Amino acid sequence: MNFEAGLGEGGWDDDGALQAALGRTAEELGLALPELDGRWGRLAEYVDAGSGRRVVVCPPDEGQRTFRVRLQGYRAPLACGWTSDLAEVVRATAAWTGGAGLEETRARAPFIRFRPWALAHEREPFGAVELTWLVKLDRVHNPPYDRHPRAHALLAAAYAQPVLRQLMPVNSHFNLWFSTSVEEFWRRKARIGYVICPYDEGLYGVWNDGELLARTETPEEAVALVVAALPEGIGPAR
Repeated sequence: MNFEAGLGEGGWDDDGALQAALGRTAEELGLALPELDGRWGRLAEYVDAGSGRRVVVCPPDEGQRTFRVRLQGYRAPLACGWTSDLAEVVRATAAWTGGAGLEETRARAPFIRFRPWALAHEREPFGAVELTWLVKLDRVHNPPYDRHPRAHALLAAAYAQPVLRQLMPVNSHFNLWFSTSVEEFWRRKARIGYVICPYDEGLYGVWNDGELLARTETPEEAVALVVAALPEGIGPAR
């Protein structure tokens, strides 16, 4: 079913319009979809209760004609894609929630895209710290995060440092800091080192407890200041 055929009278802005269109398309294709998570209004979110695999379908934004589809599983968002074809959306949803792997799901719905780390994680799951880094670094490939190259450059510079790569990266408004805790990484007592702000008057600001320590022109320089101030013998996040 194409974009126009699935569109209801109220357009895609109406709560339930996308879910209804996908339901009709699945019935026409003879495919079964899991139950909807109905909390999100305009979104269509499907969850397989047994595996925990999830598919989130977003309706088109203003002026666009494509649906965004995100596949989640193994504790991470693993793949996504854009298409104007509701049948393609249903095929991807049915495949992923039905137990198909990433490669098989893409074979059934070629618009789905994923990068090598996701395939590696599907085959042999990464630990929590490495997975968190990979998910954050991967965001640069998808909107709206692709509009923030400075924030991505900061993450990449930090990931290049082995001592930081073993800590949990934590973001808020694109600012970056590090934690020694896997489960409670937001807690202040688990924070280690300085905070780096990638949008600090056009530079990279390095802060400690609300005090500006320095502004640098490159993310590598900012990261080097953080690394230099870390205590010796710091172990991996736990």
